[in-house]
Amino acid sequence: MQELNRSIILNMIREYGPISRSDIAKRKQISPTTVASAVKELIQAGLVCEDGAGASNGGRKPIMLRISPENRFLIGVSVTNYTITVAEINLEANIRKTHTVDVAADPAHGEQIVQLLLDSIAAFIAQIPYMDRCIGISISVPGIVDNYRGIVYYNSKLNWHNVALKDIIENSFQLKTWIENDMNAMVLAEKKFGQYSKFRNLLYVHAGGGIGAGIVVNDEILRGARGGAGEFGHTSVDRNGIRCECGNVGCLETCVNWDAVRAKLQAAAASDRSSALWSLTNGKLADIRPSDFSAALNVGDPAAMTVMNETLEYLGAGIVNMVNLFNPDVVILGGKLLYGNDVMIDSIKSYVRERALQFSIQSMEVHPSSLGDNAELIGAASILLQDVFRFSLT
Repeated sequence: MQELNRSIILNMIREYGPISRSDIAKRKQISPTTVASAVKELIQAGLVCEDGAGASNGGRKPIMLRISPENRFLIGVSVTNYTITVAEINLEANIRKTHTVDVAADPAHGEQIVQLLLDSIAAFIAQIPYMDRCIGISISVPGIVDNYRGIVYYNSKLNWHNVALKDIIENSFQLKTWIENDMNAMVLAEKKFGQYSKFRNLLYVHAGGGIGAGIVVNDEILRGARGGAGEFGHTSVDRNGIRCECGNVGCLETCVNWDAVRAKLQAAAASDRSSALWSLTNGKLADIRPSDFSAALNVGDPAAMTVMNETLEYLGAGIVNMVNLFNPDVVILGGKLLYGNDVMIDSIKSYVRERALQFSIQSMEVHPSSLGDNAELIGAASILLQDVFRFSLT
């Protein structure tokens, strides 16, 4: 109970600070003595500091309290199917510094990628002389994840099966560790640190190296029976399509992940040297980046438009299905294929509004991710911070 009260009070200060001890006691109906004791511990721990005197209501001016975001920090780790990024992040989810290693360039799989993760964290930590101020390690990872036990049950690209990642990390670094599915982490981050806190029902769609979705229903993350909810990329969209790494045929991910889109762009530009894609890459079509795709769409390049329309038929249809299933207040579009790609985002908006159930979308909004390129790391941070501050999604 004492720890719970401390976390509740800490979150009150985070949300409403500067705030006085008496205001905390009144708002949460906690005794002033309990508040004073908890605040004393939080100040000693370096999590909270006094911030001068507030306005008087007739008596002595109250001493105001606020979070000390720089006195403590966390190690946030974003694992994707292609990279591992380790970051130092403060208590307001602000990223101080990062280091990224390439997974795609390494032929390692399974246990070797776990070792690469351990090595990456160890190398990063070795450069930090004040690790005594670290409150833990928080990791977001694609795949089916048991966030409570910290087990990655399945990830086809990383070849992870029943990997007890939480135990592995904690045993290696003696730091408390949190593990969460990357899409759940990102929709949590959009809700708590992004621009979408007012919504109770959110659908976060991520299109990049893989395709996934994070779903919040009535202010609760939808996880499913074993953490498998939101595997949007493994919904079937083409019964005559290619075989996916998951074993199924015609998964959405095989049609619209960045690798698939880039291959189509390369083929289209190779047959038309007047394409903007050719000039943007100086003829090095193997180097096409998402920003090149976006730039080509902005000038109406026919090759880029053709690929976008083909992609939209799959991705747009998938989003319509999700909208009709979950009736969200807002659809958030993220990932390197979509972020900054205004033409494609506008096309998705139009596609959804034309094809989804009209009653369901009357007040629904569609927006790009408010966290941009940092969504994955802020998502990783939000996992730990949610537990430390014990904030809810309401």
